[in-house]
Amino acid sequence: MRRVLALRDPIRLIPLLFLGAIIVGTILLSLPFATTAGTRAPLLTAVFTSTSAVAVTGLIVVDTPTYWSGFGQGVILLLFQVGGFGIMTSATLFGLMAGRGFGLRDRMATQVERSRLEKHDAVTALKLILAITLVVEGVVAAILAARLFGTYHESLGLAVWHGLFHSVSAFNNAGFSSYSDSVMGFQNDPLILGPLMFAVILTALGFPVMQDLRTNGIAWRRWSLHTKITVAGTAALLAFGFCATLAMEWHNPETLGPMGWGAKILNAAFHSVMPRTAGFNSLNVGAFHDETIMTNFFLMFIGGGSAGTAGGIKVTTFFVLFAVVLTEVRGQRDAGLFQRRFGREIERQALSVTVLSAALIFASTTYIASISPIPLDDILFETISAYSTVGLSTGITADLPPTALLVLVMLMFVGRVGTITVATALAIGGRDRPYRYPQENPIVG
Repeated sequence: MRRVLALRDPIRLIPLLFLGAIIVGTILLSLPFATTAGTRAPLLTAVFTSTSAVAVTGLIVVDTPTYWSGFGQGVILLLFQVGGFGIMTSATLFGLMAGRGFGLRDRMATQVERSRLEKHDAVTALKLILAITLVVEGVVAAILAARLFGTYHESLGLAVWHGLFHSVSAFNNAGFSSYSDSVMGFQNDPLILGPLMFAVILTALGFPVMQDLRTNGIAWRRWSLHTKITVAGTAALLAFGFCATLAMEWHNPETLGPMGWGAKILNAAFHSVMPRTAGFNSLNVGAFHDETIMTNFFLMFIGGGSAGTAGGIKVTTFFVLFAVVLTEVRGQRDAGLFQRRFGREIERQALSVTVLSAALIFASTTYIASISPIPLDDILFETISAYSTVGLSTGITADLPPTALLVLVMLMFVGRVGTITVATALAIGGRDRPYRYPQENPIVG
């Protein structure tokens, strides 16, 4: 009976469901007709690819269009569609259960007190998520397919397939591409890169922000604090990534250097979006200057908005901690933003998620560095990319030893499911002790 009750607990059930999806994906990708060669893929290859797809990461150990058959690619598409929709759904419902106030009308006041969702409200949220998914993916797929068919003279069937694959991948922040060089072949085409950026940015905001924008439009004063932080923070991070990439790579002969100013601006903008956990690349990431790589560490670690398809510690987590630090520097009592203060529990949750994430990345990087001759900065890039479910790589993934790949599998799974469950557990599972210990302050700094 206890086991049955434990499985009904969503904090335990959701990771198990994701694990189940990974297992099913592994089995399907292990079938002989899933590869172009007609032979079974090695188990580690199937496990890694399935995890990367379900966790909407995009890291690969084999070339997707040449190694996997049409069936295999279809399985991968289905996996990151299910993974993205499931993650979006579970994260949103968890956030609502935790009482984050994501604006599902006035019923939320009662739901917060009860720490649960009424059935009809859950259905409403699911319907809206499904509608947004189908509309955005359909529109972006149609634009891409028309462009590929009309300008690049792909056959109609192939253009539709590539358009759909990239649309679903972008919407779910998956980073998988049906082209061997990702989207590097479209460096000068804003009608390819633009729709991909739109889909990535929209879903990286998270469903609660979409719901708030749908309800209140652009009325800033009516937005929730969560929406204000996410939108303003996203805009700031995108601007920072764009300016940093443009300035640092302007003269790099292997990236922006040979391009005209228009293409430089387009590709710098595109790459400022991709570290937000999308994973497409129109530039050779392995050729980036060291300072650009450092910038990507920062952007990938933060990731996108909560309760969406993006990974990382999340925009709100970062800016909550930023506000806490700023408050301490100023000697003020309450931390907050936009004329609203944070509760102490939110500050503790943000700190816990960040410290645990950094510790896991540090431990994984140290272990992989101890068993691989690959440079440390490339390994760190890979581990952050895996944990934050970004999918960008400097090109070392396939060269890593098997145990290192298993570490990346763990990072992708924990990075996608772990932050949701940890944050939710902290939010709804905390209980105050009936007593307090005497206070004594250690020396800090």
